[in-house]
Amino acid sequence: MKKYEYICPCHFGLEAVLKREITDLGYDITNVDNGKVSFTGDINACARGNMFLRTTERVLLKVASFKAETFDELFEKTKTISWEEFIPKDGKFWVAKANSVNSKLFSPSDIQSIMKKAMVERMKSVYKIDWFEESGSSYPLRVTIMKDEVTISLDTSGESLHRRGYRKLTSKAPITETLAAALIMLTPWNKDRILVDPFCGSGTIPIEAALIGARIAPGIQREFLAETWNNIFPKDIWDKAREEADRFKLTDVEMNIQAYDLDGEIIKAARQNARLAGVEHLIHFQQKELNELSSSKKYGFIITNPPYGERLEEQENLPKLYKDIGNVFGALDAWSYYIISGYEDAEKYIGKKADKNRKIYNGMMKTYFYQFMGPRPPKK
Repeated sequence: MKKYEYICPCHFGLEAVLKREITDLGYDITNVDNGKVSFTGDINACARGNMFLRTTERVLLKVASFKAETFDELFEKTKTISWEEFIPKDGKFWVAKANSVNSKLFSPSDIQSIMKKAMVERMKSVYKIDWFEESGSSYPLRVTIMKDEVTISLDTSGESLHRRGYRKLTSKAPITETLAAALIMLTPWNKDRILVDPFCGSGTIPIEAALIGARIAPGIQREFLAETWNNIFPKDIWDKAREEADRFKLTDVEMNIQAYDLDGEIIKAARQNARLAGVEHLIHFQQKELNELSSSKKYGFIITNPPYGERLEEQENLPKLYKDIGNVFGALDAWSYYIISGYEDAEKYIGKKADKNRKIYNGMMKTYFYQFMGPRPPKK
């Protein structure tokens, strides 16, 4: 079976998590770069990657790469690509996104326009037509130019993979589903250990934890753009991926996941999101203040995304908030707590230096994943 190369973008700082996910699916990694991981696989890898990968934003099918320093060079080299192998005569095709870093070609709009013209010229000569109606399936392209090296890919996912389909209602500053899943996977938490999120917002961290614990594939409730690409991917690969996802999930699992927030309306929204994700029965939602958090249980986990002053008027409240976090979390005997925050003085006011501190970019915002690790429970 023919092999392709796939490129999976992710949050900067989380490449190792995505690499492990891809390896666990059984595919060979070809490259790990800032914000993306590449691997090789057959046609089934496209469907399985879209269905099962929790931490990538999309699965891109690599078409070609070459060096180009002038627009003439970009045009001619794009024109030599066998586009007919990827795009049918009635396909709708365009360069949906172009970005350039440290390269002589730096205008995204010019890159998009020139490449589209080159593709049309190539396909006119192959299909022997002068006009493309583009009435069929959509084939959006993504182009990155890094140090004059052009990489062209087709976006097989369509809507970003962080859109699982369950989050209809959000809080003020939610983190994406892909980021939430990655944070959980950076910890030793498993479904047999208690997990609490005292700043749950729209419920993303608890819901992603429940999906991981119940082995529910993140893509099970949605469709993917490449399902319409019958010229490349036969329909049965998508059916097989969904059947595999159904076989893999646990139907009788029990977990102790607790989600709290000060805002009662947000708790209602989080509960509704959990219901849409099919995991409402696995999460206990409650309106509760941080200072009310306590537990007699040992060896629990807190994974949370507290406020960190995105708005100027909120920043004056941060020292007290993070002092309270330090006092409340520290009083939980033998617990581990993991905090993602853009607040650079978090450790100072928590009153304790994190065992690990990982820098993660949440979009363009630099954040830190503070990891305070409690003792391991004794072996049974």
